[in-house]
Amino acid sequence: MISTDQSFIAQLVLFRKRLHQNPELAFDVSRTSKLIADELRDAGLDVITEVGRNGIVASLNKGSGVRPIGFRADMDALPISEANTFEHASISPGRFHGCGHDGHSTMLLGAAKLLALSNDCDREIHFIFQPDEENGNGALAMIEAGLFDRFQMDAIYGLHNLPGLAVGEFAINPGAFCAFEDNFEISILGKGGHSSMPEKVIDALVIGAKIVSDLQNIVSRAIAPSEHAVVSVTDFSTDGARNVIASQVSITGDCRGFEKHISESIRSRMEAIVRANCDAYGAEYRFDYSTSFVPLINSPEHAAVCAKVANTLSGATADAEFGRVSFSEDFAQMLNFKPGAYILMGNGQGHKNHGQPLHNPSYDFNDQALKFGVEYWCALARHLP
Repeated sequence: MISTDQSFIAQLVLFRKRLHQNPELAFDVSRTSKLIADELRDAGLDVITEVGRNGIVASLNKGSGVRPIGFRADMDALPISEANTFEHASISPGRFHGCGHDGHSTMLLGAAKLLALSNDCDREIHFIFQPDEENGNGALAMIEAGLFDRFQMDAIYGLHNLPGLAVGEFAINPGAFCAFEDNFEISILGKGGHSSMPEKVIDALVIGAKIVSDLQNIVSRAIAPSEHAVVSVTDFSTDGARNVIASQVSITGDCRGFEKHISESIRSRMEAIVRANCDAYGAEYRFDYSTSFVPLINSPEHAAVCAKVANTLSGATADAEFGRVSFSEDFAQMLNFKPGAYILMGNGQGHKNHGQPLHNPSYDFNDQALKFGVEYWCALARHLP
């Protein structure tokens, strides 16, 4: 019998706050991984560690052990300082669970514990705890370490909290759900000089400013707004000074969208803009463009089942056609290898911690959402075909 009673949830709250206080980054999540692995072993699961460095796969074989599936949570924090001053705030300067991965890991751990005790789940489940989601490297590292070769799965599922959605609300979309993320770096090489004699220089700053302005027209003039593409310049730096015209400019940022041809169009158009502006002023340039996250594509069939399951939970509702979201998620790599789906879960609304955007220094995972996440995973395990 699966039960998320108050005492069980209270234990999860304490565990979640322990993770929150001790955030770890990228692949260096050894302490977090050990805490989770120890809890899983105590619950009787077969635990394999160091899958893709500090990744964990904990397996549970119930009943006939057929119809194997995978449930995935992320473990890593962000390299930013927390603004919160509550008792469970981060004790590691410059490290902060600002995306709720402490909550994700805790919910999946709670579900694993309850399912280990249940008698109404006839399948094999692999509980996957992944490092380095934030940099987009962890999922592929686990796959390359044999995740799908060593652990058989017919499908795989992921979950993420979302501030702005009320606690108890779930949201999913069939097909394209999360955007790809491409990164670019533009280096402009001009000729610097004294600010009193601009006619003698090749002003990299002026060229850079023109490029930044032109980049804003890629979406709407080269790519239709209906494609949901985004081009964002996030940093502009020069080697100039108060009375020195810059000889070099660096422009960095990212681009997002949902289709491969959109990525290719953005890259082509962006380089054409850089080349044309530099040629016009006689400057040289370097242009680097790479993909950090691929688009996340939900199997429509699996997404529909996830929404149906979420709607069965007491006090919960699910939007089965939420639409696309512009943030990125490296669970997309796992969905490139196995069918499955990724769902969002409400973290709360308003201006307090729980309603703050992801990656905001004042964000905190909402412990009232733990119950819904645990129950979702348990219900999914029982009701998947």
